[in-house]
Amino acid sequence: MKTIAAIVTAAALFFGAATESQASFSLGSLFGLTRTQVIATVSVSQQQMFLEVKEGGQTKTALIWKVSTGRKGLDTPQGSFNPTWLDVNHKSDEYEDAPMPYAVFFSGGYAVHATEFTKRLGTPASHGCVRLSLENAQTFFNLVKTYGMTNTKIVVTE
Repeated sequence: MKTIAAIVTAAALFFGAATESQASFSLGSLFGLTRTQVIATVSVSQQQMFLEVKEGGQTKTALIWKVSTGRKGLDTPQGSFNPTWLDVNHKSDEYEDAPMPYAVFFSGGYAVHATEFTKRLGTPASHGCVRLSLENAQTFFNLVKTYGMTNTKIVVTE
């Protein structure tokens, strides 16, 4: 098994894993072993994100952040999603190039991303995206990037 691990780690590094830890994590994914999971549960009614990082089924990190979800008539999609793509410096195609820094897209054009309107956090204020403070969005983005989109769940509930 150690020989297989070394081969997979070397291949992962060769094909683009940035670090050995990401490469060895890819090994776990290859064999269906999830070492680390990132779970972001967004409560629309509470305007909060509950962020959990689990390793081996044990919660290692748990955070609660204020968010802004979609305002009336511009709902945030509900359900369980894996991120579909990441963009560190995205500009909205639909809303006049509005900045969406540290965007983690999860359903079409909907994303978890930073906002400059931090005074609105805790109230529905977006066009349907989940807005976070810059620091929190950067933390979430980096967790998704580190542990992978397939090991990340974004769950949006009422």
